Amino acid sequence: MKNLINIAITASIKAGIEILKIYNSGFDVEFKDDDSPLTIADKNAHEIIMSFLEPTGIPVLSEEGKSIPYSVRKNWPELWIVDPLDGTKEFVKKNDEFTVNIALVKNQKPILGVIYAPVLDELYFGDIEFGAYKLNDAATHIHNINGILNLSQKLPLKKVKDYFGVVASRSHLSSETKAYIEDLKTKHKNIKVVSKGSSLKICMVAEGFADVYPRFAPTMEWDTAAGHAIVSFAGGNIKQAKNTENDLTYNKEDLLNPWFIANCSNLK
Repeated sequence: MKNLINIAITASIKAGIEILKIYNSGFDVEFKDDDSPLTIADKNAHEIIMSFLEPTGIPVLSEEGKSIPYSVRKNWPELWIVDPLDGTKEFVKKNDEFTVNIALVKNQKPILGVIYAPVLDELYFGDIEFGAYKLNDAATHIHNINGILNLSQKLPLKKVKDYFGVVASRSHLSSETKAYIEDLKTKHKNIKVVSKGSSLKICMVAEGFADVYPRFAPTMEWDTAAGHAIVSFAGGNIKQAKNTENDLTYNKEDLLNPWFIANCSNLK
C-alpha cells in the first residue's frame, strides 16, 4: 500500500506541474475547441498519470477514458479512478482552486486517495493503513517521496472554531442546497458558509474547517473517489443524501453519483 500511495502522490504532483505550465501561459479558452488549453492540460495530465499507474497492473477509469463499458469494468475487483483536472470552471476563471484526483477503489470502496492542488501546492492524501494527511509546499518534496508521510500534518487538523461550517460550491449551489443550509440554521446558532472549488470542498471537511458538505447537484465518480478516501480516513464519511445509511459506491454501471452529504463526524 505504501508503494501505491507513493506512486499516486508522485503522479499527481507531476501532472500538476504540467498543468501549471499551461495555466500560467496566459491562455484564452475556446470551449468548443478540442485544442483549447483546457483540453490540452487535461490530456497532458492524463498521459503523465497513466505513465505511473499503468505499470501497477491495476486498471484505470479516468474521465479521459470514461467510455470503458461496464461489461468490462464489472470484473475489476480493484481499479484506479482518476480525474486529471478537477475543477474546469476554476481553471478557466483562474481562481487557482482546481485539483488532480487519484483514488484506488477495491470492491466499490475507496481505499486510497490523493488530491493535489497545483497552484496552492497543497497535497491531501489518505489510505486505509496510514490515515489522512495534508502537506503544504508539496512539489518541493517530490524527490523525498518516502519521507512525505513524516513531513505531513495528520487530518483532521486540530483547529478550534466557534461556528458550524458548511462548505458549498461556487458553481453549483442548487435550490436544494440552499434549503438544506436554511434548515441547518434552525439547529445551529452560528452557521458559516464557505466556498471552494473542485474536490477541495471535501478536503475542507477532512481538515475540520467545515463540518458538512451537502452536494445536491450532479457529480461523477472521479469527482469524489479521492476525496471520499481522504475524508473517510480522517474519521468522516460520505453518505447518500436520500439513503443516509449508505455510503457512495464506485465502479457502478452508471458513473453518476447520487446526491450526497460529506461530514467529519469525529469533529462534532
